[in-house]
Amino acid sequence: MVPLGMDAKYNDLPDGLWELIRVWIPPQRRSPKGGQRPIEDRRAMAGIIYRLRTGCRWDAIPAEFGSGSTCYRRSKEWRQAGVFAMAHELTLRYYDRKVGLDWKWTSLDSASVKAPKGGTSPAPTRPLVQNSAQNATS
Repeated sequence: MVPLGMDAKYNDLPDGLWELIRVWIPPQRRSPKGGQRPIEDRRAMAGIIYRLRTGCRWDAIPAEFGSGSTCYRRSKEWRQAGVFAMAHELTLRYYDRKVGLDWKWTSLDSASVKAPKGGTSPAPTRPLVQNSAQNATS
């Protein structure tokens, strides 16, 4: 069951929020060479959100969102046009009106990964003072 106010096809993107975001999306131009009609902007945005939510590769986006290469290309164009910066701000304001956000609390997430080539080995460090404690084994 799809909650009220949400399009059944793109339930990650509420109708009201889409109406706020879509005004910032630059219009698609058809290629002078012809080709297929471009997919709908909302469909591409839903594909981008799907990828961000799942962490899948671009080429693993389900066909219902269009091709992964189209979603990637649109995400790149829209990032350069500032769409995502505006969408971020609009999303925060939208949900603040809907549910109220406690602006005193923020969160930052990070990940640490091993360097693929192993990085450099640490240089040996010289002791600063002579250890005067006796070894417990001697």
